[in-house]
Amino acid sequence: MLNEVKGYLKVTWDDEDEDIARLIAQGEAALEELAGAELDFQSENLARSLLFDYVRYAYNNASEYFEENFAKQILRLQIMTSVAQLPEEEADET
Repeated sequence: MLNEVKGYLKVTWDDEDEDIARLIAQGEAALEELAGAELDFQSENLARSLLFDYVRYAYNNASEYFEENFAKQILRLQIMTSVAQLPEEEADET
């Protein structure tokens, strides 16, 4: 995932790999906390997209704006995660 995030950030050098890897781990933890569940960041999905944007904001020293600017997407992630966690019978009733 590191190389994909670096590509998203347009970072072509390796000097910051450790810092970017740390930001990825922080982003995963932050998004899982916001969603209230373990998320799949390997598949092309909303969680992965938000992770890339979290890292972009953190890399550019603007992480304090992430939740505000992505509030709609975070809410959507929370709803999708909650629905996915419903027992099968309850999900069928909705």
